[in-house]
Amino acid sequence: MMSDWRAPLQHLPVMTYEQMLEKVRYEGAYPTRERAEEAVRLVLAGLGRQLTGDERVELAARLPFEAARILTAQIPDTQPLTGWAFVKDLAARTSAPVGPTRWDTGSVLAAVAVLAGPDLLTRILHRLPSGYALLFGRAELAPAA
Repeated sequence: MMSDWRAPLQHLPVMTYEQMLEKVRYEGAYPTRERAEEAVRLVLAGLGRQLTGDERVELAARLPFEAARILTAQIPDTQPLTGWAFVKDLAARTSAPVGPTRWDTGSVLAAVAVLAGPDLLTRILHRLPSGYALLFGRAELAPAA
């Protein structure tokens, strides 16, 4: 039997899209599944505009199909945004206040972090500009001076 070099990327996600929405709904304390889905769509589309390369492909393979489609439907921006600029950009796109948008971002990216796993998440954070670690629920440590 021949081994396919892409085999590690062809596994099934560990949760369905509905389970992902329920996780986001619970973590974000959203009143309805629809509100959680709005947050998921907004944040994954934004992340799709920021993430490139192998990390984008691997993350899409670990997300439920519907979530992966939202992420990969976006054309990556030529100028990546810092974590704070990312939140402000999402707020501007929806005409929402920055505070609730930051909440949405953290709620969704916490679920994404679980699906990505620690190794892929570390690689994603190395690819993105500063400020994303806290959005994913990790501490962002500055190198020693």
